[in-house]
Amino acid sequence: MTISSERAIMQPSRDVRRLVEIMRALRDPETGCPWDVAQSFDTIVPYTIEETYEVVDAIERRDPEDLREELGDLLLQVVYFAQLAAEEALFDFEDVVETVTRKMIRRHPHVFGDETARTARSAKGQWERIKAEEKCERLELRQRRQAALETGVSLPGDWTSTMDASSHDGLLDAVPGAFPSLLLARKVQEKAATVGFDWTELAPIVAKLREETDEFEAAAALGDRDAQEDELGDILFTAVNLARRAEIDPEKALRRTVAKFRGRFAAMEAAAKRASCELKDLSLDEQEALWVSAKGTAGPPI
Repeated sequence: MTISSERAIMQPSRDVRRLVEIMRALRDPETGCPWDVAQSFDTIVPYTIEETYEVVDAIERRDPEDLREELGDLLLQVVYFAQLAAEEALFDFEDVVETVTRKMIRRHPHVFGDETARTARSAKGQWERIKAEEKCERLELRQRRQAALETGVSLPGDWTSTMDASSHDGLLDAVPGAFPSLLLARKVQEKAATVGFDWTELAPIVAKLREETDEFEAAAALGDRDAQEDELGDILFTAVNLARRAEIDPEKALRRTVAKFRGRFAAMEAAAKRASCELKDLSLDEQEALWVSAKGTAGPPI
């Protein structure tokens, strides 16, 4: 059966293999979708990030129909990357499934292990020990790849890395630099805390936050844009530290504030509409009055 005839009879399925088949058909150089054929690892990344946040949004809105659809879109991203990798002879979707199933079984010996392992579920350091073993295995694989490259063996596409495998030994090297900024800051701080480099109380973090705010004001007074950016980064980093010490997810806290702001702003728009005017036509004082009304208490925004 030809690919074109397969496409003609393609039907929805509950079997994930059908999704793999669909992606393979979409990527076919001769009969596939021109847009899908033109994509690469790098061009798909923004869509993956977008789909991840849409999953989060559906959960926050408690919308099961949207969540089901967005989870499918996110799964499609995994299948897409696996297909791209298969085309470059790096790995395929089945390899991805095998890797994650092996990891989950290995990391939960108290569930999937023998009787001895199941009775040792509270063994101190078990989870970290297993992760450390996996890290060593990945390092060994990178070293083998580097050795192969040095002997003239090349990887397909642009996956020939010249990075020294030993450069991943630093404590903070394990934190992916591509994380969203708030998550990156929290993960880096958590790693540093594992060796004791951390505040133990809230008070000094609050004091540090005030100090950084003062330094930002000083930079702003001088009109130094570069210094302002640097100091603002310090404020945000310290705020993440404050959230972490208070056991608050900074991403969740910020999203909560954004949702609150959006609700109050919508109330301002509705109030302006009832008065037969638009927000843009009101003075700042008039807008502030609407904001205070929407907020329910006097005071500055947020």
